[in-house]
Amino acid sequence: MDLFAPTHLLIILLIILVIFGPSKLGDVGGAMGKAIRDFKRAMNEPDDAAKTVAKPDEAKATEAPKPDKVS
Repeated sequence: MDLFAPTHLLIILLIILVIFGPSKLGDVGGAMGKAIRDFKRAMNEPDDAAKTVAKPDEAKATEAPKPDKVS
């Protein structure tokens, strides 16, 4: 019993077509493609938060010193 058998995929596509209609189907596909591309890009690019967690000493050295309060 295959999860993604051709008949299952055909039924899912038919349900999506009924819900969104033929005019919106291209927009939904484009939005899904853009979301997947953005997700892959985010997974492959290291972010600044990971760098500061990995090297906290360097992150503290690059922070600007806070001025003291004058009373």
